[in-house]
Amino acid sequence: MGTSTTQAPARDVIDLLYMQHGQIRDLFAQVESSTGNERRDAFRKLVRLLAVHETAEEEIVHPLARQKLDGGDGIVDDRLGEERSAKELLAELDGMDTEDPQFLPKLDRLRIEVLSHARAEERYEFERLRGQFGKKELSALMRVVQVAEATAPTHPHPGVESATKNLAAGPLAAVMDRVRDLVRQVKG
Repeated sequence: MGTSTTQAPARDVIDLLYMQHGQIRDLFAQVESSTGNERRDAFRKLVRLLAVHETAEEEIVHPLARQKLDGGDGIVDDRLGEERSAKELLAELDGMDTEDPQFLPKLDRLRIEVLSHARAEERYEFERLRGQFGKKELSALMRVVQVAEATAPTHPHPGVESATKNLAAGPLAAVMDRVRDLVRQVKG
């Protein structure tokens, strides 16, 4: 998705999350360097990946970090604040025409927020979580994250940054988002 090189399949949840962060970086570059339908299509892929990725982190990864990591509550609270800010900006961009003169400056702001957030997750959560679980557990957690992503909303929903809120609002939002995606696809 957005990469030109072949990647080895993820072995565990941490590999999967790192790979998705790489795909997100690649999609930002693709959106910024393209125009017209190519930009619109790349942006839609970016929106979808960000939405499902963050939902899975909020439902699975962050609760584990709260439970398993020293200082986990503070670490997760910081990440959730970053996620809410990014979701608000992403929701604004999602409603814009990708050729609007304000689109690229706002996208650049989002890129900076998202990539800073990703680096913080990698440093403060992912590597520390890797040390808390065995290989089999990390592999099983990857499958749980993949299931969460398969049923996640495909557009940002600011204010839904906790596992509880995702589980309460997520299924209806996911159905609405997927219908919206189909309507967009039919319209071309």
